[in-house]
Amino acid sequence: MSVRVLIVDDQALVRVGFRMIIEAREDLEVVGEAGDGEQALRLAAQSRPDVVLMDVRMPGMDGLTATARLTATPDAPRVIMLTTYDLDESLYAALRAGASGFLLKDVRPGDLAEAIRVVARGEALLAPTATRRLLDRFVAADLSPPGADARLDRLTGREREVLELLARGASNAEIATRMTVTEATVKTHVSAVLRKLDVRDRVQAVVLAYDLGVVRPRPS
Repeated sequence: MSVRVLIVDDQALVRVGFRMIIEAREDLEVVGEAGDGEQALRLAAQSRPDVVLMDVRMPGMDGLTATARLTATPDAPRVIMLTTYDLDESLYAALRAGASGFLLKDVRPGDLAEAIRVVARGEALLAPTATRRLLDRFVAADLSPPGADARLDRLTGREREVLELLARGASNAEIATRMTVTEATVKTHVSAVLRKLDVRDRVQAVVLAYDLGVVRPRPS
């Protein structure tokens, strides 16, 4: 079954380029294109995409507002924010709004396709150096949500270890190897972490882990 993708960008050439990349992959399909946030919300309701590629800055409703509204809906799609710059001030807010990560618009075709697959699986798109720098800047701002410490206390020792490895960008397979358990066991732990922290996906768990100092960004 293919991953359904909605492309949202106010530049037609960008949308065409991304469509060509996506449709060249047998396991991915484009179900619509939108030029602003309002159109994106309408098309998302109609086409039910799995992943939305969302531009940050657009006329009318911008990508940040659209992302917050999209991720608040039942069975919300995963959202990947698109930006021209490697450290956009609005991207941390986008992660808080429910985005599953971000990509630069000059991303390589193969990396774009793989990013869509990763996010569709519910995994974190937090590997790029730019994302680490983004988190590094805002971790110092003490933006922890109210009650976050209490949620962290709900985790068992093993679940906290899983959270730390997630925040370091480890995949389920890598976590399984480090902890000497099966990937099925890791998935169970990850589900428990998300439930106890009251976050919607791995990305939000990682943001919270950095906020609370469970892990700290490594020096550049």
